[in-house]
Amino acid sequence: QVQLVESGGGSVQAGGSLRLSCAASKSSYSSGCMGWFRQAPGKEREGIAAIGDYGAIRYADSVKGRFTISRDSAKRSLDLQMNNLRPEDTAMYYCAASRWATWAGFSSQSYDYWGQGTQVTVSS
Repeated sequence: QVQLVESGGGSVQAGGSLRLSCAASKSSYSSGCMGWFRQAPGKEREGIAAIGDYGAIRYADSVKGRFTISRDSAKRSLDLQMNNLRPEDTAMYYCAASRWATWAGFSSQSYDYWGQGTQVTVSS
């Protein structure tokens, strides 16, 4: 079983930046689409950034131009650089990885592994 471990969440003022990281625990995981999702209190979980095996990237409109997703397949890690944060970005952020799909976009059912979540709080 692959475990995803997230780090980098925290509290920041509006306009600030945070960098989230996610590492896969097993060397047997080397490929598959990876993504970041978030869930704010009282709202459904939403996909915000995904990166496929062959470099395809998709961002939600709400974060486009502010967030950057990247991955290091050799290190089995996934990052999310978040700039110009807004109070509406406050949420629990989850890393996700697909075992087989080279591209999964924001289809949460296509992801097999999930991190425990890391809280991001943006104050105005």
